[in-house]
Amino acid sequence: MPLFITFEGGEGSGKSSQARALYRRLDKLAVPVLLTHEPGVTKLGKSLTRLIKWAKDTKFSPVAELLLFNTSRAQLVAEIIKPALDEGKVVICDRYFDSTTAYQGYGRGLDLKVVAAANETGSLGLKPKLTVLLDIPVEDGLARKKGNKDRFEQENLAFHRRVREGYIKLAKAEPRRWLVVDSRQSKAKIAQIIWQRVSQLLSKV
Repeated sequence: MPLFITFEGGEGSGKSSQARALYRRLDKLAVPVLLTHEPGVTKLGKSLTRLIKWAKDTKFSPVAELLLFNTSRAQLVAEIIKPALDEGKVVICDRYFDSTTAYQGYGRGLDLKVVAAANETGSLGLKPKLTVLLDIPVEDGLARKKGNKDRFEQENLAFHRRVREGYIKLAKAEPRRWLVVDSRQSKAKIAQIIWQRVSQLLSKV
């Protein structure tokens, strides 16, 4: 029952928590499932995460960000995601190419056609069956973030608003693929909304 599901959202949206919750639910039901995330997991991805998100002495151009994220993505798809799907597993990925479109395309202002071409290459043409967007007002999401902030979390409100607007536009353009959930609801309510859609997809696999 191969099924590829991705979770998206701005900072503090709760997407990682919901991705883990869905993983645990499927695992308890004995559904073969893999949980992964971008841009880490692979050896290359972990190195690029430290560089892209935490390097304090390096300033990246938007194009460099675009290419680095897709370099990491290509390795993740080839090494982790595609093999798991070939084994018939449900694969849950915390962030995928829609993050790049939202952050580097809408947030940084890169040409969306250029971003789409890079994403197509970096994803090896692999597209999610379902993308869950945990949507939250920018101020509310950032207020949830505690501790050290990475380069993206430190961006100004205007940047984060463009990212959120980008996500909403992406969801409206492909309503069959996207499930938009207001992440200000309780965690249990959000998890149930997501499960309703996932269980429908599983019944058709």
